[in-house]
Amino acid sequence: MPSSLPLPTLIENYLDERNSALIYQTLAERENDERLREIFRRMAETELRHADTWAERIRAAGGQVPEFHPPLRTRILLWLARRFGPSLVLPSLQAMERGGASGYAQQGAPAAMSRQEQGHALVLGQLARLARGGLSGSALAQLEGRHRATGGNALRAAVLGANDGLVSNLSLVMGVAGAALDNRTVLITGLAGLLAGAISMALGEWLSVQSARELYGHQIRIEAEEIEQAPEEEAEELALIYEARGLEPAQAKALAAQILADPQNALDTLAREELGVDPEELGGSAWEAALTSFILFALGAIFPVLPFAFFSGFSAVIASILFSILALFGLGAVITLFTGRSVLYSGLRMVIFGLLAAAVTFGIGRLIGVGIAG
Repeated sequence: MPSSLPLPTLIENYLDERNSALIYQTLAERENDERLREIFRRMAETELRHADTWAERIRAAGGQVPEFHPPLRTRILLWLARRFGPSLVLPSLQAMERGGASGYAQQGAPAAMSRQEQGHALVLGQLARLARGGLSGSALAQLEGRHRATGGNALRAAVLGANDGLVSNLSLVMGVAGAALDNRTVLITGLAGLLAGAISMALGEWLSVQSARELYGHQIRIEAEEIEQAPEEEAEELALIYEARGLEPAQAKALAAQILADPQNALDTLAREELGVDPEELGGSAWEAALTSFILFALGAIFPVLPFAFFSGFSAVIASILFSILALFGLGAVITLFTGRSVLYSGLRMVIFGLLAAAVTFGIGRLIGVGIAG
């Protein structure tokens, strides 16, 4: 535990933990399901242990542990839970736990404490899904180790990347064409926009994926240390997650104990369940993501530019718009793989939005061109 934290921060952490403990205790009292009641009770015990830790730190720093009085927000949450049931306040509690985990990480608090707060947020997320009518198909698939959905995510990213290139470069080309500049200038500007946008997308994607990989790697190293130093706490958190997903307490504890018996298997499972990441992939290859973004952005951006290499004047503008309409409609059709909407609806929606953006930039370019010429 860092000794450099100021006394007001120690007191705030203590009160926050007491606050969370009171909420979980109340939820346990109001919950009719015995299994869920036990989950809330154990979460309250964890928060009280955290509060005791901060109380010790307050006394060690020469301060006095304050008397706990629930703040207004907590009293409102408790009233809502008593009046309408625990499920109504679960999203708010999940946000609180995530904020607590983030705050502890920034303060340099013990990793185990931050991880337990994160574990509580995951448990609350599962409970919220249960409250909406049972485990979702995706949650069940994750529990069974199936349905990674990486292919769908990759296809979605591909469509969005091509759409970014198409719409942004169509707008750029129309803006320049609206200024009544010659074909050569429009063509050079469009190609420059293609390269600049593709490079920017690739760099941004590389930084994003690489940063995520480094973060995941750091979190997995912390997880490995916790498995070695505090296996009982990790087993408890994992059991809570499985209980929230529908397993009986005895089954959840047995499964967690079985997983923790093999350190490597435990690390793999906890990384997937708590961090939501495959330790073998760590979010994928940064270079592959960058190259894919570059190619897809460029493919989308070439449609508005290509006609200016073969046509001139107003004919080039019309051809560019027609090429872009076909590409936009095609992208809209592909999006129906995710939305389930009709091809005609999604295609026309993409075309309308793309043409509106192009019309705005063409009009602005026309005004600028007239102003310069005048």
